[in-house]
Amino acid sequence: MREPVELRRQRILSVVESRGAVKVSVLAAELDVSVVTIRRDVEELTRAGRLRRGHGVARPVREAQPSTAVPAPRSEEPGADGGAVALVVPERHSYLYETLHGARTVLEESGMRIALHIAPQPDGAERPLVERALADGARGLLIAPRWRNARSEELDYGWLADLRVPTVLMERRPRPGSALHALDSVCSDHWYGTYLAVEHLVSLGHRRIVLAARDDSPTARSIRAAFTEIAAARPEVEDWSVVLSSPKAVPGPGPDSPAAGGTAAVQAAAPPAPATDDRTALDLAALLRERGATAAVLHGDVDALMLVQRLAESGVEVPRDCSVVAYDDVVAALGSTPLTAVAPPKAEIGRAAAELLLQRLSGAVGASGPVRRTELLPTLKVRGSAQVLTPPIE
Repeated sequence: MREPVELRRQRILSVVESRGAVKVSVLAAELDVSVVTIRRDVEELTRAGRLRRGHGVARPVREAQPSTAVPAPRSEEPGADGGAVALVVPERHSYLYETLHGARTVLEESGMRIALHIAPQPDGAERPLVERALADGARGLLIAPRWRNARSEELDYGWLADLRVPTVLMERRPRPGSALHALDSVCSDHWYGTYLAVEHLVSLGHRRIVLAARDDSPTARSIRAAFTEIAAARPEVEDWSVVLSSPKAVPGPGPDSPAAGGTAAVQAAAPPAPATDDRTALDLAALLRERGATAAVLHGDVDALMLVQRLAESGVEVPRDCSVVAYDDVVAALGSTPLTAVAPPKAEIGRAAAELLLQRLSGAVGASGPVRRTELLPTLKVRGSAQVLTPPIE
């Protein structure tokens, strides 16, 4: 999905404000957009008084001026020694950009400088960015690794555990007992978010539910595992299945991919659902008919909106013929049918992570206290894409 314009411009401001003057070509490379696009953004930000434009560079509105006066010491203030907080998030990831801006708000209010690093798509892209940030003197690290599969996650455990600066993971929960188990982290409780989705549908009378979910992030894997546990434990749920929401929703062949590209996991009493070939688009309408399902939980938002469009093309109307709950709530409200959605507290995750990191950096009493593994609860935004199940007329 294309990144929203305002979000991209906020990222430009973050980079320029943290580094000072930055070349337009550098911004284009880091944000993975064209120079023409960045130039247009800089012009608009300059017109709004948020940046200053030079020849091929973007400058902050206020730049430090030389002074003959001796400044008063400010050793008690965060960032007074010139070090910044490195903030590392994946490119083109709207969900985590909301987390990024929550963290940014707290850091800017504290007076802490921010060094923003956008990690490209390949596995392991975060490590060289972190090493560069530390070489530049970063005092602390906020990071949300992409972790497309369990293997890439475990490969990061060693070097992240060996960092010598305070580090907080955002929206990531390392495997229990791993080298990162004792690293500070702030994450959404995705088990509870999945519970909200299932509980809402069950309360409306739905007894046969499909989860169409991604499998290329820690969030996706948490949702799939939680749905399997919750649906199997609910006596009201007569039949359930798990399939891939998109042919691109897996990290690729390997031990972490679902069997046969997304074989459904089903309740023991139910007949096995057909395997979903990950090379072809999911025919959700056909699956609903085959399972007799009346409701679906769809992760993430973009896949959910596309699947709802395909349902309409197949003559299945939401919510008349199928009730839908999306998971992520980044763009779920923007479809022609606004989707009821589970909304993880994305910005609050960033704020809580930044506050924890600032405490670790403060040197105050208790700053080096016990490791914290904080979980924040998602909420359910009801918008009408799920309705009470009407029994068929006999």
